[in-house]
Amino acid sequence: MLHCYATPCSYDAQELDIESLRTSQEQTLLLQSKRQEVVFLDNEITFNEAIIEEREQGIREIQEQIGEVNEIFKDLAVLVNDQGVMIDDISSNIDNSHAATSQATAQLRKASKTQRANSSLTCLLILIFGIVILIVIIVVLV
Repeated sequence: MLHCYATPCSYDAQELDIESLRTSQEQTLLLQSKRQEVVFLDNEITFNEAIIEEREQGIREIQEQIGEVNEIFKDLAVLVNDQGVMIDDISSNIDNSHAATSQATAQLRKASKTQRANSSLTCLLILIFGIVILIVIIVVLV
């Protein structure tokens, strides 16, 4: 059995009440601190998720742009291939034209020689015909 005098026992009860209040206040503060920390972490998670979503959107846009660039390069490759075929055709036509021109030049030279030969032959024939006529005239006159 405890013998308490009025003042010391009530002092101990008050002390216990104050200490209990302090402990309760500390627990409340600790609980509020933990709640604030949880709210802060939730906000940070939400912020990080927003950043991740924004980056994912940026990556999707980059992928889309890369796809577009890929299509442009494919179209360009087709154009270059088509132009290569056209250049080959032009080159072939130039070679054919050169060969035809060379053949035409050779034929013109041959025709020129033939014409000169024919011209000389014609002159010779006219000269012979003239001499024959001259002889006939002299014979008829004599």
